[in-house]
Amino acid sequence: MDLRNFGLDTSLLSTLQDMLDFAEDHEKPTQNNPSKAYIRDAKAMAATPADVKEYPSSYVFIVDMPGIGAGDIKVQLEEDNVLVVSGERKREKEEGVKYLRMERRLGKFMRKFALPENANTEGISAVCRDGVLVVTVQKLPPPEPKKPKTIEVKIGN
Repeated sequence: MDLRNFGLDTSLLSTLQDMLDFAEDHEKPTQNNPSKAYIRDAKAMAATPADVKEYPSSYVFIVDMPGIGAGDIKVQLEEDNVLVVSGERKREKEEGVKYLRMERRLGKFMRKFALPENANTEGISAVCRDGVLVVTVQKLPPPEPKKPKTIEVKIGN
């Protein structure tokens, strides 16, 4: 977006965006309209691409997070089987700087992944390196095959 086309100062645009974000977060949804926060979360999910791989002993989720520090990323487990990756890239506040172009994505991001039944929710690790988040979920060992139960046959009278 080329801000010169709007004829507005970037500090004014930043303040307006902050005011709109605050209003959206505190608005009450109606029965027929989803909340703006819900819509924002849906957009955040759609704008956060991810790869999912399955290995013999684990599932691996790979999410690109360029320019976002590990401290700004949350990895959580909801409802015992939903892996949630979320965070936010905030606009840097700089005095005396005028943006000529703003194209990098700002704001919240989120992805939710339903984990398979054999996912070990106690064996989850997350590493962020070079702007790539890798979340590894270990698999539970396969269940032991059930041994046949022998029923004693009695002699009837």
